[in-house]
This record gives sequence, C-alpha cells and structure tokens, in this order.
Amino acid sequence: MTKVLVIQFPGVNCEYESARVCEAVGLGAEIRRWNDAAEAARTAAAIIVPGGWSYQDRIRAGVVAAKDRVLDAVTEAADRGTPVLGICNGAQILVEAGIVPAFEDGNIDVALAPNRMTGRHGYYCNWVHLKKGPARCLFTEALTDEPIPVPLAHAEGRFVTGSDAVDGRLAAGEAVAIIYSAADGGRADGFPDNPNGSSYSIAGLCNPAGNALAMMPHPERAAWLHQVPLRVGGRWARVRADATRESLFGPGPGLAIFESLKKAVA
Repeated sequence: MTKVLVIQFPGVNCEYESARVCEAVGLGAEIRRWNDAAEAARTAAAIIVPGGWSYQDRIRAGVVAAKDRVLDAVTEAADRGTPVLGICNGAQILVEAGIVPAFEDGNIDVALAPNRMTGRHGYYCNWVHLKKGPARCLFTEALTDEPIPVPLAHAEGRFVTGSDAVDGRLAAGEAVAIIYSAADGGRADGFPDNPNGSSYSIAGLCNPAGNALAMMPHPERAAWLHQVPLRVGGRWARVRADATRESLFGPGPGLAIFESLKKAVA
C-alpha cells in the first residue's frame, strides 16, 4: 500500500485526523516525529505537514519548525516532485521554508500575516467556502467549479507579500491553487467570505510544479458528511439534511483533496 508520511512537530495536533483520511481513500499513512522523519521523507510517496501550533507558534506561526533539519528533506522531496501538503500550521511551515510558492529558489516570497477581519481580531474558527483556483495543482484535480464548505481555525492566515513583483504574479493567478468564495460561488469580497483578508482571496498556494500545496482551511475536518453543519447552506447542506444514518459516514467535501492525492500517487 502506498505510504504517506505525516510529520508530527511538537505542538501539532492534527496528525491522526490527516492519517485517518489518507487511509479512508486507500492510502497508507505513517506518523513520524520531526526528529525521526528525515529518512522517511526521502522515500515517502507523499508528505503531509498537518495543522496545530508547532513550537507554540513562538516568534510567528510555523517559523521555528521551518528551520528544523527535517525540512531540508521535505524541500528535496518537493523538488523531486513528491506531493507535499501543508494544512494550516503545515501551510505556514511550507511558506516559511520557502517551499511554496517558490518563485525563486531560496526566497521566502509570501507571509501568513495576522487575520484582518471586520469587528474582531485574532483567532477565528468557522466554515468557509472554497473554489479551485487558476493554478494547476495535483491536490485540486478532483475539485470542480462548485464551491465546497471546509472549516478553518487560525489567527495568522492572511497570504500577503512585500514584493511588487510577487504581488503581480499572485494577482495574475500564478500559484493560486485555492481561493475563498461566497456560498453561491461568487467573489469573496470581504469578511466573512474572505475570513482573514488574504490577498486576492487566496486560501492555498502551490509551487510552480503544482506538487506542493500550502492551504489554510482544514479539508481533513470535512472528509465525512456528518462533519458538515447544516448552516453552511448550498448543495452540501441539502445532502447532509437528506442523509440517512448510514450515509452520514459517506464522503464529505474535503475528501476531494485526498482523492486528488491518491490519483497522483496511484
């Protein structure tokens, strides 16, 4: 069975959820601690850096873990074409390590800044709607043009850059794999559709090859239908409302990310 490496840093708390969803789509998963994962990263079919609060988000989210030696192996794997998925804190780690968007080798092109919201500040946890972005990414191959509801939970999720050149590339859709949208698929013009003020409503960025994705929402928390609340509205809420007891354990909207991964490594 194809094995996916799930790297557990100190403070990470979504490793078991991530592994369970991999297994649900027919992929094996192995959870390894950060100080015992470098060799496994060199041979893994895919790598997931899950969510949580690595190293208590000291200094800023993801930056300490990004300097860990195991990220050298993850960077090499991404450069070889190995699928690499960073979710929430994992996304912050991939960005701080320069793995995503990797417009220039060795550069950290973007940052994940504190949320910018209307009427509140700090940590935000809610369901949002996502759509496939313009950039080609192996993790979004199973997504359609329909928006999907997925939860998020973070305080520093706003994709920004201080470079005019990088900003221009993002504005053109380069590396933009997933975007926030309104529930009807329209533009996420402001809070709460764009839940953190992210530039160009970016929810996930990929590298140029499309095999590494840093996304802030949590697809592993929307992998089964019973996880979807009725209040999200749209087709998924209707499917949830009509579900039988048995079908509640059927596929949820977030499963598409992992189905895409399975297709890529099959």
